[in-house]
Amino acid sequence: GGMLAAAVLLLLAAGPGPGPGPVRAGRDALREELLLSPLPDGDVAATFQFRTRWDADLQRGAVSHYRLFPKALGRLVAALGVRELHLALTQGFWRTRLWGQPPLQAPPGAELWVWFQPTVTDVDKAWEELSNILSGIFCASLNFIDSTNTVTPTASFKPLGLANGTDHHLLRYAVLPREVVCTENLTPWKKLLPCGSKAGLAVLLKAERLFHSSYHSQAVHIRPICRDASCLAVSWELRQTLTVVFDTFSSGQGKKDWSLFKMFSRTLTDACPLASQSKVYVDISPKNKEKELLEVTPPPASVHEAVVQGDKRTYAVYDLLSPSLFNTSRSLNVQLKWKRPQDSLDLPTPVLHAQRYVSGYGLQTGEISTLIYNTHPYRAFPVILLETVPWYLRLYVHTLTIITKGKENKPSYIHYQPAQDRRRPHLLEMLIQLPANSVTKITIQFERALLKWTEYTPDPNHGFYVSSSVLSALVPSVIAMKDVDVEQSPLFTSLFPSSDGSSYFVRLYTEPLLVNLPTPDFSMPYNVICLTCTVVAVCYGSFYNLLTRTFHVEEPSRGGLAKRLANIIRKFRGVPPL
Repeated sequence: GGMLAAAVLLLLAAGPGPGPGPVRAGRDALREELLLSPLPDGDVAATFQFRTRWDADLQRGAVSHYRLFPKALGRLVAALGVRELHLALTQGFWRTRLWGQPPLQAPPGAELWVWFQPTVTDVDKAWEELSNILSGIFCASLNFIDSTNTVTPTASFKPLGLANGTDHHLLRYAVLPREVVCTENLTPWKKLLPCGSKAGLAVLLKAERLFHSSYHSQAVHIRPICRDASCLAVSWELRQTLTVVFDTFSSGQGKKDWSLFKMFSRTLTDACPLASQSKVYVDISPKNKEKELLEVTPPPASVHEAVVQGDKRTYAVYDLLSPSLFNTSRSLNVQLKWKRPQDSLDLPTPVLHAQRYVSGYGLQTGEISTLIYNTHPYRAFPVILLETVPWYLRLYVHTLTIITKGKENKPSYIHYQPAQDRRRPHLLEMLIQLPANSVTKITIQFERALLKWTEYTPDPNHGFYVSSSVLSALVPSVIAMKDVDVEQSPLFTSLFPSSDGSSYFVRLYTEPLLVNLPTPDFSMPYNVICLTCTVVAVCYGSFYNLLTRTFHVEEPSRGGLAKRLANIIRKFRGVPPL
């Protein structure tokens, strides 16, 4: 019992906020960085991070002057009592098994989860108001977030920043899997940057290239962090992240050689003048035991080694604030060339990955299956699974089965909140132990409900989306990780801090599901309406004319002067009169 409680507490506490950094004289600071990661199949992932740290107390409302921190978000945090805010807008799906663990993964569509301050009395009202305001700021359909797709997790989504307590009643989580991300969402996101898209790394954010890719995800993270080592004062951190994956087919290159110009149709000419740090990292880690396969030009001025997600990585670093960088040429165009073709068969699979699918036949019942893989050769670890299912899929909880290596695997923690029709979705959270080198299959059966005809979407035969499952786990690390200074380490290593040196925190998302519901033939009402309108128009029109028309008998007249003249002329011509 004690060991289990310790494991639960270790997993549920996703780690407190990042470690303290040195005291700075300025009240706010901006750091920007770009991480280029070659993927095993020849694609390349680019991750932008812009971090604004502000030494101010937003909650007390005493802030009137905004310099780097966007005023729209600062006033939002102060007015609605927000403690932490995480918003992600994603197009496409990150293929964890092929591409490895992402720096920051998000589910397809729109994801929003928020922690409110304990002083907020009506959390649901603040949540509704917050989603409507964010919908206006980012030009997204977040106003469709309501009670039917909002849940309050009890074990997942613990605060990533400073937190005095973790009362889960102050947490709200929602996903809109159908949200389509495009340029109208990217433009307001870029306007929040201190330099906009005029200087620095944001120059590369050209919408035409970013959306011509196989995966695109942009996010905003706001959280309180320690101001200094004593942690007596609080600073606020805003992280704007954007991840995009370019593949060789959609880019039209056909080759596995990449450069900044091939990816973004632009090159870097300077750093953002407001930034205190501006760097480009290129992952040149050898993918197998042989020597490195990747060659980067121009030669990097420095090389950084770090343990990221349990693996030792080597990065080539280009510092845009270094005076010597732009001495030889006016622009920086980092080029990645493979020395020899890669052998994709030898590439290691991630320690933790998952997939989900729906099975069954007919339009009455079905089954949701989730497969969770632990590929670690000798370490077992627990994982928290969060399932959110809409109310119109009626789950049979007694059919829940968890099978590992042919045996039943009982969860050590389970929380289920049943759905209420047209009011709230199903919420299922479980803490499951994953044995080493195993596959765990979780199945649950459901029944499809029949909606009212006004509740169907405009394209009901396309299907109805079920949002992604969420996996949260402390994955054992292959290499011992040392405590590093957060202010000196790259940004992509410090959003999810490791609780200790032996494990690192991972949050993964499975695929969203597309489920068909019993759908009436919507052409029949159209036919009935047309037929009814025709019958009503013909019958009612005829009866109305008969009932309201007045009939007059006209006496035959002798005709006027014109008629008599015409008859005289016709008589002379020998033609019968009119």
